[in-house]
Amino acid sequence: MEKLNRIWPPALVLAAIIAIWWVTVIVTESVIFPTPAQVVTGTLELVEDGTLWEHIGASLLRVGTGFAVAVAVAVPLGLWMGRVDSAFRTLNPVFQILRPISPIAWIPIAILWFGMGDASPVFLIFLASVFPMIVQTAAGVHTIEKRYLRAAENFGVPRTKLYRQVIIPAVLPEIIVGMRIGLGVAWLVVVAAEMIALRSGLGYLIMDSRNAGNRYDLVIAGMIIIGLIGLALDGLMRLLEGLKQVRWRYGR
Repeated sequence: MEKLNRIWPPALVLAAIIAIWWVTVIVTESVIFPTPAQVVTGTLELVEDGTLWEHIGASLLRVGTGFAVAVAVAVPLGLWMGRVDSAFRTLNPVFQILRPISPIAWIPIAILWFGMGDASPVFLIFLASVFPMIVQTAAGVHTIEKRYLRAAENFGVPRTKLYRQVIIPAVLPEIIVGMRIGLGVAWLVVVAAEMIALRSGLGYLIMDSRNAGNRYDLVIAGMIIIGLIGLALDGLMRLLEGLKQVRWRYGR
């Protein structure tokens, strides 16, 4: 019953949005903007010819590659910056300058450096996701109670063991938050990059559908699929919050 009470309010809102969308298209007698039924028909068309799965797979592969590289760089760097004051004072201003720059602004440079292949969007995804994780991880280290660290040092705990058994478990919830933020931004960036620089992926699907015969049913279908995949990716990241190692930070 509790799960049902959590599902029906958003389901009701979505049903109302679809109904308003359908009625608006019919009342305005639009010949371009599609109805929900036309969007479903267009989506089934993409499913039947296999095009949809190719575009989804291409986008997810780029996001997964860039995000994995960002995690591998951001987490160790953030731990180091949070633990070493001189490193934080030196690098934090640089990252704070780079962080607000939209990854979209890097598209011309990415094309110049990496060409028109998959390397360009992977680089953009890396830039989009690495800075939130660095900042969040370093901030998490700064929130650790100093007496815990001093107690470990007084007992002569080796540095590697200190990181493995004290610092990383304490910072893990903050790392998960940074990963959620980074993954959300990364999913936005890959779509924009595909609109400009590539010939595959959901971003390309949207632009190609618009340019090749004004297939706005496929445009809307691509937008909805992007939103659903983004929701699924965020849900997967939220599952990490339920792990025993990080559950202590959350109330539920």
